[in-house]
Amino acid sequence: MTIHPERKHCFMTAELTLRVDGMTCGNCRARVERTLNALEGVAGADVNLATERARIVYLPDILDPPAIAEAIRGAGYGAGEIDAGTAPGEDTRAANEEEIATLKRRFVVAAAFTVPLFLIAMGSMLPGTGLASVAGEQAWLWVQLLLAAPVVLWSGRGFFVHGWAELRHASPGMNSLVMIGAGAAFGYSVLALVAPSIFPEGTAVPYFEAAGVIVTLILLGRLLEAIARGRASDAIASLMDLRPATARVLRDGTEREVPVEEVAVGDTVLIKPGERVPVDASVTAGDSFVDESTVTGEPVPVAKQEGDEVFGGTVNGAGALTVRVERIGGDTVLGRILATVAEAQSAKAPIARQADRIAGILVPCALAVAALAFAAWLAFAPPPALSYAFVAAVSVLLIACPCAMGLATPTAILVGTGVGAERGVLIRNGAALETLARARTIAFDKTGTLTAGRPVLTDRLLPDGSGTVNDEVFALIAAAETLSEHPLASAAVDAAPGPLAPVDGFSVEPGLGIAARVEGHEVVVGSARFLNGRDIDCAVSERVRADLARAGKTAVLAAIDGDLAAVLAFRDPPKEESRQAISDLAAQGFDIAMITGDSRATAEAVARSLGISSVEAEVLPDRKAETVKALRRGDGTVAFVGDGINDAPALAEADAGIAIGTGTDIAVETADVVLMSGDLRGVVTAIRLARKTLATIRVNLFWAYAYNVALIPLAAGALYPVFGLLLDPMLAAAAMSVSSVLVVANSLRLRRFA
Repeated sequence: MTIHPERKHCFMTAELTLRVDGMTCGNCRARVERTLNALEGVAGADVNLATERARIVYLPDILDPPAIAEAIRGAGYGAGEIDAGTAPGEDTRAANEEEIATLKRRFVVAAAFTVPLFLIAMGSMLPGTGLASVAGEQAWLWVQLLLAAPVVLWSGRGFFVHGWAELRHASPGMNSLVMIGAGAAFGYSVLALVAPSIFPEGTAVPYFEAAGVIVTLILLGRLLEAIARGRASDAIASLMDLRPATARVLRDGTEREVPVEEVAVGDTVLIKPGERVPVDASVTAGDSFVDESTVTGEPVPVAKQEGDEVFGGTVNGAGALTVRVERIGGDTVLGRILATVAEAQSAKAPIARQADRIAGILVPCALAVAALAFAAWLAFAPPPALSYAFVAAVSVLLIACPCAMGLATPTAILVGTGVGAERGVLIRNGAALETLARARTIAFDKTGTLTAGRPVLTDRLLPDGSGTVNDEVFALIAAAETLSEHPLASAAVDAAPGPLAPVDGFSVEPGLGIAARVEGHEVVVGSARFLNGRDIDCAVSERVRADLARAGKTAVLAAIDGDLAAVLAFRDPPKEESRQAISDLAAQGFDIAMITGDSRATAEAVARSLGISSVEAEVLPDRKAETVKALRRGDGTVAFVGDGINDAPALAEADAGIAIGTGTDIAVETADVVLMSGDLRGVVTAIRLARKTLATIRVNLFWAYAYNVALIPLAAGALYPVFGLLLDPMLAAAAMSVSSVLVVANSLRLRRFA
């Protein structure tokens, strides 16, 4: 979204999303955006052609939504406020279906009249068809007028309405070109029929069939584009379809099936085996396995029992669950996914702004070329010069329609972000796609991102390192830890060999250690400082502790009855998928870095195990952003991957921030890309998808630009002096429609991304 600094006031802003009807090309989109940005009180506006949405940031003290909508209507387009209760994508799908139905009606009528119109026109030109025996040439021309009129004036009415609005606002676009081209062909033909004497001899040649075929072919192209846009939006539609229509709610002791919209936070919902979970909730009774692949992309079902969270749109397994509703509507994980995808598909990538600028130049240039072609043919063509001039000008106007350019970027972004959502990779906007595709350095946080985020016990050594502590001694130590809330204590308890004895006399000194009585033994667990304060000699363990520190492990000492009994080693282990992700990224030539607040020894040990050579350790949260800046100065575009609150500054500073979806809310909200499953292999998927989408956009733009640039001279008659070739307006209309369909079809190829 373009935010204008000069309009930043010290007032609260609001955001409005409107549906914009009637846009057909990049010029339409640009004109609506210019209209909105020109309004006093608008801080920024972003309009997307593919989703037909406008997002406006405005100052409610100066401007209100009805005034914004009226400005859009004044520019010649329809505007409608999207109901706040409408799920993301529902309005777009409904509007797209309505557009398809309208275009289909207009195309069917146009085709029904154009086919006989074309046959009559061709028949009158060919000898031996028998038309002359039925009626004279003049009579058949009147029939052609009667057939062409409903095609141009009813089926093609939209071109004239929007085309006139474009010209009135001094921003000619595709509709202007079609209006001038088809209107000129029809108007010229009517005058040639009713007043042939006003034309030079031999130039009063009707082109009714050209006007009819032009409108029909362009309507066909519009219809195919609308259908393709609907297919491109299938990702949002399929995500919407994950929501059950109803929920089984327990109220006043009675089970009731109610629409999911009527479910409230705090309700008790019953979920039977095989049913979809309707809302985000916490399990209050029952246990089951839930398939969360629709939300996280993780294919393995997740065990759920009392206290666990379940997400709307996921599928319950064989067990029955009773849950308490925690979040509904747009606050659910699925609702946020839908909102994220819809927002991504309505945002504009930097490459799209370049396409808009070029499309904005092309249309006025096409009008100028058409005028020059008309003048040149009129001055230098052989008789009938007026007919040649007319054909060349109309062909230029039709071939230059920039609809393919207007669709080149948004359709690719729409499909790319949808495909990402289906694979558990949420890409918030088109700019993130482009930036991620250009990334050269990938920087990772360590804890919770590269590692599991929770410690595990790796060693239980004798104080001098000569052997392993036996199970009996370790059971006493683990039992003493059962009442501690420290993560290392939980890791020790998890590693216990069996049932643990009860604990008496437990005490804790935060940050240092604990003391407890277990089966008559005094057990002390903690740091060397804590044990030394209790007159326990720890000197024998110094070498072992140093070795563990070099290996990136945390050492904890344990004493029993006043004697040092064990050195326990803990480590936050790298995720198994981290190794594969780092290996794949390195193989693709990325520079890999780690930025962490952990100790250098621990960070370097993890980095060595994963094959990361660049490590920035002991970095405080507020310095992480500075470290990202330093990486950018050295290596160019930087992507940062993190999961915690302390990662938010770096995620915001990076050219592309990638958050682990299982991390904190603030990290997820700050990032440009979210990996719902927490699997770092999603980084590889996101980058591959971004690069594929950007490559698709480039192919689309090249095709659209090259197509127009190559065919405009042909339409103007550049080849006529050498080859006697002059493009027929009907062929020009067909070529223009084909270019749009090919661009959309190329974008849809992204759905085969694997």
